[in-house]
Amino acid sequence: MKKNYYALVAGMPDVAADDAKPALSVAVFKEEYLPRLSAKDRKLAELVLLKYDNHNLLAYLRQGEEADFDTRAVYPREAWIEAMAQVKADDEQGRTLPPFFYKFITAWPTLEETAEGRLPEDVLAEAYYNYVEKTGNAFMRDWFAFDRDVRNVLTALTARRYGFQPATRLIGRNEVAQALATSGSRDFGLGTELDWLDTLTRIYDTPDPVERERKLDLLKWDWLEEHTFFHYFSVERLLALLLKLDIVERWAAIDPKRGGHVFRELVERLRNEAEIPQEFKK
Repeated sequence: MKKNYYALVAGMPDVAADDAKPALSVAVFKEEYLPRLSAKDRKLAELVLLKYDNHNLLAYLRQGEEADFDTRAVYPREAWIEAMAQVKADDEQGRTLPPFFYKFITAWPTLEETAEGRLPEDVLAEAYYNYVEKTGNAFMRDWFAFDRDVRNVLTALTARRYGFQPATRLIGRNEVAQALATSGSRDFGLGTELDWLDTLTRIYDTPDPVERERKLDLLKWDWLEEHTFFHYFSVERLLALLLKLDIVERWAAIDPKRGGHVFRELVERLRNEAEIPQEFKK
């Protein structure tokens, strides 16, 4: 039976639309809400946060211990020092990080020669998506499949526009990626399979880059709304909240003026969605 988090949702702080630093953030979620989840649900939330660990690992491999560190990540800076030592010593005892991290660290010295022209970011992203696919939570599997497919479609559209082959830049080897790599049809033969494909294509054609990013995030936001419509207090609701917080925070850095306006719009939507439905207040 799934656990419901009535008190946790009820106790969420209000987030004002004009807050320079909203009280509810990824960092706050990690520090104050993550420990209050069950062990199983905490692991699900950590799957979302692993994206920050990906960034930290790449930065550490490229810049060493002087690299900037994103504290929203699951693992501390010291974890990478230990992981490097374990890989160097070929020591498989006591490893605590997800296995794909150690595999990536091992491949790093020869990655350019063995990755068939792929960027290290893409190699790591594929390993990350493959890792999440193994979770038993349907919402998480569906979200990451959607996020991966959106990313791949955007890559394929860019390849088509600028005349290069997308195969080496696509993430995963699923049917969608295969169609994007080989199909010459306008919709890559995926028009009936991906009900959001036409919308994404129109978004891609938006000339203004800030507006394009805004529409892309709203597409993802709407997906989260649709897939958590009947989840008021379950972990899926909290996972969607965490994913939305990531979207909200990203807008603070996109554009100081226009991005800030979109940021406030998204924060306001987030605040409204965090409120408890009226029927549960009785």
